[in-house]
Amino acid sequence: MPGDGAARKYADLRRQEARTPKMLYAVDATVTPSSPVADVAKLTEVATAAVQAGNGHVLEVSHVAFPNTAVTLVLILAESHLSIHTWPEEDLIAIDLFSCGAIDGEAVMVDLVRSLELENVTVQPVQRGIRTQPAAMPAQ
Repeated sequence: MPGDGAARKYADLRRQEARTPKMLYAVDATVTPSSPVADVAKLTEVATAAVQAGNGHVLEVSHVAFPNTAVTLVLILAESHLSIHTWPEEDLIAIDLFSCGAIDGEAVMVDLVRSLELENVTVQPVQRGIRTQPAAMPAQ
């Protein structure tokens, strides 16, 4: 399978991250006329550089470019994944970074927003995964 060799390279990293906090960064923003989001090669380059700026590791890249210049780009990371979806009709971009371990999700988001020249940015960080204290179950 694609990515198996790269995944084996980071097996120890994944084991170390098994119990680390997991975060989802959900970003909605407006693209500007100078945003390079319709150029798949440039978008991939920018996304990869942002992951590296956050000390992450890209294992695989996949994309779909639609006839209306919309793009869906997914980077499989040793630390989870980054997805980017664009809607050119609405000047909209949605970015999701699911992260665990040593990757600096905030650094990834800051770099992406800057490099993609985005406006009207909202970032919703959501903690995911196992919590250190289990939530109390409601009384029945």
